[in-house]
Amino acid sequence: MNQVTINIIAVQQVDDYRLHLTFDDGKQQIIDFKPFLTNARHPDIRRYLDPEEFSKFHLEYGELIWGDYELCFPIIDLYKNQLSHNIGQEAVA
Repeated sequence: MNQVTINIIAVQQVDDYRLHLTFDDGKQQIIDFKPFLTNARHPDIRRYLDPEEFSKFHLEYGELIWGDYELCFPIIDLYKNQLSHNIGQEAVA
């Protein structure tokens, strides 16, 4: 089976909690992170409700991260624009 790797090649902040992502296959998504952050209970995640902290994202090896992987998301979730899961929000951190 041939697996395809998807990477993020560009990210731009649209407003306080929305980011415009461009993937290496040309797909683009505008993702609103506010619902995810608002519903998180863990203080390490909720700290990114501060717009200044949220804006400190960067790309590393095709992944969107904050800090030293303090907050990151599976690429497939970003690609599908599906940040909410039935599991606890803290599992992302």
